[in-house]
Amino acid sequence: MSILLLLALAGAAPPMVVVDERTVVKQEAPPHGAIGMSTAYRISDVVPDRTMEFRKRVLHVGAAIGIHPIEHDEVYYVLSGSGEVESDGQKAQLGPGMAAYLYTGAQVGIRQMGAEPLELIISYPLAKAPAGKP
Repeated sequence: MSILLLLALAGAAPPMVVVDERTVVKQEAPPHGAIGMSTAYRISDVVPDRTMEFRKRVLHVGAAIGIHPIEHDEVYYVLSGSGEVESDGQKAQLGPGMAAYLYTGAQVGIRQMGAEPLELIISYPLAKAPAGKP
């Protein structure tokens, strides 16, 4: 039996996990179309038994996360730069301190705009496993 399961059964929360983004950084094409290049920080990937995704992505000049359907609510939060987010054909400009809350079932994407890279946080819940499956 795993330590996390034992803690859960005892009513205790697992210990926190601290992640230094420098340990999870990767240069890669953005998802959903490989439009340009990006720097991905897969922060939550190293967290055991997590229930949500939490990532930072820097879209380099000209890069985009292509339009794709989402099966969960999702948030894009802009740290720096500017971009254009799209949800079911509706477009909006985003800048630092702005967030787009995107809903389950929408076709969404975001593209970098301007001379500076677009740095954003992307967060969403993970799909739940069916009952009786890990």
